[in-house]
Amino acid sequence: MDIRITSFGHLHGPRPDDAHIVLDLRQHFRDPHWDKGLRELTARNRRVIRAVLGTPGIRQLLAATVAQAQAYARGPGGDGHPLSIAVGCAGGRHRAGVTAHALARRLRRRGHQVVLVHRDLHRPVVHRASA
Repeated sequence: MDIRITSFGHLHGPRPDDAHIVLDLRQHFRDPHWDKGLRELTARNRRVIRAVLGTPGIRQLLAATVAQAQAYARGPGGDGHPLSIAVGCAGGRHRAGVTAHALARRLRRRGHQVVLVHRDLHRPVVHRASA
């Protein structure tokens, strides 16, 4: 099954319309934005990757999402109908990017053809008031 994964930031616009599975990481997972040493970095930086993957619950969410995608692949529409997964956080530079990349790696290891798009990773940091 072909799978398209799009990471994005809710502060840069709505989630992709075609998403079958949406992971909204805003409320339940620690935001690296609030660490001044990580704020200007992106999901491509090792420190950000460690911070996001070290967040309690992220690895379990990845495993559950892989299982969900596998279930879609086994369904009657699994052959020839691509699956779209959207992974969003506030700005799209940290949590969404790391999680989308890790998800793509896991799905590729299971034989899926995966296209990974980071819609907002290149955008500037959105400055916001502290929570």
